[in-house]
Amino acid sequence: MSTVSPKEQATSPPGNSQSADVDVANAARVKHPLRWVASLVLLVLTAQLAHLLITNANFQWGVVGSYFDAQVIGAGLLTTLKLTVIAMAVGIVGGLGLGVGRLSGNPLLRAVCGAYIWFFRGTPVLVQLIFWYNLSALLPRISLGIPFGPSLISGSTNSIITPLLAATLGLGLNEAAYMAEIIRAGLLSVDPGQSEAAAALGMSRARTLRRIVVPQAMRFIVPPTGSQVISMVKATSLVSVIALADLLYTAQSIYNRTFQTIPLLVVVVLWYLVITSVLYIGQSFLERHYARGARYAPRSFWDFLLSHRGPRTAADTVTVEVPS
Repeated sequence: MSTVSPKEQATSPPGNSQSADVDVANAARVKHPLRWVASLVLLVLTAQLAHLLITNANFQWGVVGSYFDAQVIGAGLLTTLKLTVIAMAVGIVGGLGLGVGRLSGNPLLRAVCGAYIWFFRGTPVLVQLIFWYNLSALLPRISLGIPFGPSLISGSTNSIITPLLAATLGLGLNEAAYMAEIIRAGLLSVDPGQSEAAAALGMSRARTLRRIVVPQAMRFIVPPTGSQVISMVKATSLVSVIALADLLYTAQSIYNRTFQTIPLLVVVVLWYLVITSVLYIGQSFLERHYARGARYAPRSFWDFLLSHRGPRTAADTVTVEVPS
């Protein structure tokens, strides 16, 4: 008896067989000359990029260092982070309601949720931001009250729709449409037999969703949600068009006065890279948590980063009979 991998089992010739030892440790490796060529090209390009970054004085690294931890840049960064958190909270909560509504047995609810997703996914988020910011041109006053009856609360739209609220509505409502499809796909990935078994035990639909379906669906929801959070951090740069002092708008206001465009843009790029790198690490830990017991669960951050399956375990080998 010998223990070989499933790939070696598939390549074993059929026919009468007897126990034999297969020596795969000394097998010749397949040569890949193009890999060496590609690696050489990448090394040359990397060296050229490093040379450009070091020798080109127009980057003005001294200016970059002076503005990187400046207080005004920190204020813009704080606005970016705050807007990301608020918009993602609106998107996740709204997406959960829309995703569940899309799976509802009520045809009217399904149609309304579908129309919402169709509209917000079909229009650019930049257009939505500008629309919410100029809502006063459509509705000079916003009122809350009895439908088709008297209003109880009323106020000027310009005083209610601040740039921060317009950015939150534009990004959050748009994100809810994307999160709805992510959550719906995650819920559909769970075997319907799980819900049927829970119903047989007398569990309500709400409890089944909370205790049975959602925990299993998280393994499929977390990865795309992590990508959406990272995309949201970068999408906040769009709010500069409505004069919200985020990271990009703050940098723009500085280089419009000093004409140091490239150094300030480098500062913005570096801060976005720092934020997204931290989120990327957090996403890897969340995936490891919800993928416990999965066959291809990442074992570390580098395993997640390189999409590496990890070392072969005993479960990956089988015992086969090899012909003599």
